[in-house]
Amino acid sequence: MSNLHPRRNAREGVLEALFAQEFSEEKPKVVLSRFLDSNPSREKSSEFIEILFFCVIENVIWADDLIKLHLQNWEFERVAKVDRLLLRMGICEIFFLEEIPPKVSISEMVEISKIYSTDESPGFINGILDSVYKDFQKKEMN
Repeated sequence: MSNLHPRRNAREGVLEALFAQEFSEEKPKVVLSRFLDSNPSREKSSEFIEILFFCVIENVIWADDLIKLHLQNWEFERVAKVDRLLLRMGICEIFFLEEIPPKVSISEMVEISKIYSTDESPGFINGILDSVYKDFQKKEMN
């Protein structure tokens, strides 16, 4: 059993399930249930995993448009798959999971990128999510 915070462990699970979904012809529900069945250690977090996983699946086009809006001198297609998934997860947490402070969501995605992605990813993800969050705050005030 890892010493990771249960939410961190859950987010890593969501990342793994979303990554599997990227390469699967199966319906998201099937991919997620197969993932959860093969990862009994994540059972306690399954509700959070399910919420975030489906939030990303249901909002992928909208989240990608938001990412594209914040990319500067970079093509969306060149963004690493893992980074894309983490950005989608962060955006969904910021906009839809109100019980999680946005700064926590951003820092979690940055920390996870240090494990699963490239050396440039943490700064890249932090920059994009931070500017998405600033826009979100402006919308909240209007």
